[in-house]
Amino acid sequence: MTADKPALTVAGLRIGTGGRSLVRDVGFTIAPGERVGLVGESGSGKSLTTLAVMGLLPEGLTAQGEVALAGTPGNLLDRDDRAMSRLRGQAMGMVFQEPMSALNPVRRVGDQVAEVLRIHRPELGRSGAAARAVELLSAARLPDPAEAARAYPHQLSGGQRQRVVLAIALANDPAVLLCDEPTSALDVTVQAQVLDLIVAGTATRGTGLLFVTHDLAVVATVCSRVLVMRDGELVETGPVAEVFNRPRHPYTRALVDAADLSGSTPPPRPEAAGQSGGESGSPPMVSVSGLSRTYRRARTSLRTPPSVPALRDVSFDIAAGQRFGVVGESGSGKSTLVRLLAGLDQPSAGTVHFAGRRVDGVPERRLRFLREDLQLVFQDPTGSLDPRMPVGEIVAEPLVALRGRAWRTHLPRVRDLLAAVGLPADAADRYPHQFSGGQRQRISLARALAPAPKVLVADEPVSALDASVRGQVLDLLASLADSFGLTLVFVSHDLSVVRRVCDTVAVLHAGELVELGPAERVLTRPEHPYTQGLLAAVPSMSRAPAGATAGELAGERPYREPSS
Repeated sequence: MTADKPALTVAGLRIGTGGRSLVRDVGFTIAPGERVGLVGESGSGKSLTTLAVMGLLPEGLTAQGEVALAGTPGNLLDRDDRAMSRLRGQAMGMVFQEPMSALNPVRRVGDQVAEVLRIHRPELGRSGAAARAVELLSAARLPDPAEAARAYPHQLSGGQRQRVVLAIALANDPAVLLCDEPTSALDVTVQAQVLDLIVAGTATRGTGLLFVTHDLAVVATVCSRVLVMRDGELVETGPVAEVFNRPRHPYTRALVDAADLSGSTPPPRPEAAGQSGGESGSPPMVSVSGLSRTYRRARTSLRTPPSVPALRDVSFDIAAGQRFGVVGESGSGKSTLVRLLAGLDQPSAGTVHFAGRRVDGVPERRLRFLREDLQLVFQDPTGSLDPRMPVGEIVAEPLVALRGRAWRTHLPRVRDLLAAVGLPADAADRYPHQFSGGQRQRISLARALAPAPKVLVADEPVSALDASVRGQVLDLLASLADSFGLTLVFVSHDLSVVRRVCDTVAVLHAGELVELGPAERVLTRPEHPYTQGLLAAVPSMSRAPAGATAGELAGERPYREPSS
């Protein structure tokens, strides 16, 4: 591979099935060491293009055109699966969104890294491959790489598993690395660290990078050039700074506008923000005092602690009508807090009050008031909607549970709710799989609003959605909160979406409340080092010079408490 010859060339790529065209006339090149982003919304053809390059298209799909790899003769599309398998892991590496789908759950991590070395470099031998595997895990910045090599995938965190997959993908110094949404499921600081590793790993090897994502800020952070894809076609290409600052195609402009809006701060709402209660003399809608939750678990080894503190002495009030954001990384205690607020778990210490009434320690049979007045919206709408039930029955489900009668007797209310979330009335007779991800989340919102709750708790409700759809759902949440007079508790690890929706922000770290205040102040002038680290790690289109690494942008690493 020479510097003047592309590491990867794609020309006239067409992908289809049964006479239907899914990708049309796609072409691009990637130079050795060049980092190219491929962006677009779900269904644009990004992942299909990547799978075609790797020879991994699902059965029933066919690809035509040309795919050429430096150092490999001929057109890769003409090779059978056996010939392609010899290239994968050697000349081409791949990192997918979910690392558990790429790792064998019953094999140790070190063995899986060593396997790709033994297959393509048999001269290393078993012991040499094992030693090199530990070196690669060390280069991927896993703590105690020798110990990590002996671990099974489920014993590592999501970020650590993605580092393992990256180590496997880069083990044999491939000409090209293809990454398909490799950080979309990770917390912001872990995302920054993995992005930094991807940039460093490809740069030191001179590996060309194709980075597939719907997140424009990540592309601005990692890549020097960008390809914009829509409905199976490339609609715009060019240097990142040029395309994002002066987009020519209307679709690119819409993507950029959606990405910019996700970081905007809503106007202050003085009637709610900063108050400790609703009307004068009334109690807060939600009041948490000295809340702690410690999980006990069986000791499985000398290193396994017998207890895990998930929350430690957390206190705050949420006023009626307030939009209260809770942010923090995985393991910060966000989900535990949601369960305690909803009366789905009991604290180890402290109290939870809802509109002046005690929630903790109260038996389920006496929590009917909470089941009516507090509703939840979860991250994955597909997982929370019964695929066998029509949408109308799903939306009416809380009404049937609380008030009885067949679901169709609630149809007028159901249709009103579907209209309120922007869905047609005939959606009631269709099933969840007939809707897009954003529409399914609208269905979840309609169901949550069915019993006319006072509080809506949204737990990572937009993290699985594309940027433009995410913006629509966030706007809908804000509009519904106003029109229905809701108190909103919005839980997320994404500071940009919290900034857009909330007027007050609480920051959790390792189960402790480290910062609390107005959103504008906390998210622009944070006082705690941990909050400062979170904000520094957020990819930003406005701050990202073309080709900069995530580590360069993040500056100092996020605040960490010393291990106890």
